Formats: sequence, C-alpha cells, structure tokens
Amino acid sequence: MRFHKKSLAITREIGDRGGEAKSYRGLGNVYYSLGEYQKASEFYQQSLAITREIGDRGGEAKSYRGLGNVYYSLGEYQKASEFYQQSLAITREIGDRGGEAKSYRGLGNVYYSLGEYQKASEFYQQSLAITREIGDRGGEAKSYRGLGNVYYSLGEYQKASEFYQQSLAITQEIGDRRGEANSYNNLGIVYQSLGEYQKAIEFHQQSLAITREIGDRKGEANSYNNLGIVYQSLGEYQKAIEFHQQSLAIKREIGDRGGEAYSYNNLGNVYQSLGEYQKAIEFYQQSLAITREIGNRGVEAKSWFNLGVTYDKLKRISEAEEAYLQARKLFQALGLAADVQKCDRAIRRL
Repeated sequence: MRFHKKSLAITREIGDRGGEAKSYRGLGNVYYSLGEYQKASEFYQQSLAITREIGDRGGEAKSYRGLGNVYYSLGEYQKASEFYQQSLAITREIGDRGGEAKSYRGLGNVYYSLGEYQKASEFYQQSLAITREIGDRGGEAKSYRGLGNVYYSLGEYQKASEFYQQSLAITQEIGDRRGEANSYNNLGIVYQSLGEYQKAIEFHQQSLAITREIGDRKGEANSYNNLGIVYQSLGEYQKAIEFHQQSLAIKREIGDRGGEAYSYNNLGNVYQSLGEYQKAIEFYQQSLAITREIGNRGVEAKSWFNLGVTYDKLKRISEAEEAYLQARKLFQALGLAADVQKCDRAIRRL
C-alpha cells in the first residue's frame, strides 16, 4: 500500500494523469484484497474518472472490472454484471483478448453465484477458449476452476474433479503456487461433499502448506476455514472451533472484514451443532454487525437465516420469523430464488 501511495503522490505532483489512474487502481486492488470494499470502490471510481477523461480505454476497462469485482464480493450481482459488461464491451472494441477473457470470467462468477449454471458455464467456456488461444496458462487454469465450480454445484462431482485436476496440472506446470493451493482447496471441497473426509483433509492440508510457504495469509485463513468445515462434518467440534478461530485470527490481523464475518458465521454453525444456542446467536450477531457495516448482503443473508434456525430451535418463534424474513428480503434482492424458497419453507414450518 505504501508503494501505491508514494506512486500516487509523485504522479499527481508531476501531472502524470495516466500514472495517477494506475496508482488509484493499485490502491483499489489493495483495499479489495483486504475486504474493505467501500474504500476499494472509491479508488476504482477515481481511476475510472481519470481514464475516461484522458481517453485511456484499456485503463477504463480495468477500472470497470475492479468495480465489478467489488460489487460481486458485496453480493450485488446485478451491479457487478453491469460493470463486467462495460469492461467486456471495451476490451472487445480495443482488441484486448486477455481483458476480454477476464471479463467473461467475471460474468461467469456472477451467474454462478445466481445459480444460473448454464449461463455461467457458457461464460467460463468463452474465457477458456480465449485463454487457450492466446496462451494465457494462468487464465486457462482459472477458467477450468470456474467450470469445476459449476459442475460441483450441479452435483456432478466427477466432472468437477476433472476440471479441478486440469487446473491443478497447469498451476503446477507454470509454478503458480497460489493457483495450485486454490485447486487443492477445490478438490478438498469435492471430496468433503462425497463424504471422503480423509481425502478432503489431505487436500486442504496441501493447500495450507503452500499458502504458509508463500506467505498468502488470506489463502491460509481459507484453508483453516475449510478444515474447520470438514471437522464439523466429522462431528469433531472442538477441532472445528480451533480451525475457525485460527482462520478468524488471520482475517482480523490482515483486516479482511468480509472474511471475518464469514468466520463468525461458521463459528455460529459449530456452536449451533453443539446445542450451545446462545453462543451461536452471539457469533451470528457479530457476523451481522460486520456485514451490515461493509454492505456484504450475501453473507448477511446467510447469517440472518442461520440466526432464524437457532431461534427456531429455541422455540423463540417471533424472533425466528423476523430473522427468516430479513434473510428472505436480502436473498430476493440478490435474485437468489432457491434461497428465497428455503426461507419460505422455514417460515411455513414455524
């Protein structure tokens, strides 16, 4: 961050508008990685304003993509889609094939999150075709991971595993250690869903080893989180708590507010499984406080729903109904029809 701030000061001093825009984008990237989405958005907007003013179409497309990433992470999928579409239009116009592939992947992520798997698959395939054509092996690996996610969500675990394995092979070939860790992580999630918990643990441990080796603190936190989920599935709740606490500690250390909220939500799930409902409620409330502060409606909706389940178990019916309704409202705003139906079923059961 210090480098980007220094760069910004110099470019402003010498009147280098293009460099200034690039520095703003760099700061946007830093705050995005920290989960400070509002700040990231402000920097991307500043970059966008300058690139449009000086006619830097490539920089403009990158700024739109940055904003797309922010709104995607905030769960505002419609806005994210609009920014990715704007980025896509420019990259196609100026012949930036790499940027075009990234925009397709961004759109794939949006439609994947909306549960529109056919559309998501089409965008990932378009991204894959371009990355293979231009020899972008890193982008190719990411496209395979996106397709793996689609097939995983469709319950086609064998196909998902094949795509993740293709992604893994490329990341190992090109020495992309972070991508390799992500692929191991994805494979771990597949085996967890298959009930092959020992294999899942092995993959998550491989992911963890790499993230610690390369100093990827956010990736390390994600590995701990996934190990926590596996141990919860095994009924080893104390181990699950320990891993979620390790994940939480890192997220707080690096300032990843969105990740912190997710960890609180996961800790709530473990305590709910233990029947310690008051503790579960406290963790869900902590998750909610952060998600409402940073505007992450996706995680906020999940925390409201989990809170509803907990109140339901305690026979606190009016509070359960209110929590389910809050979750329903957010899921509806995000266009997540399956989750809206899940809320409706929960309310009917009260």
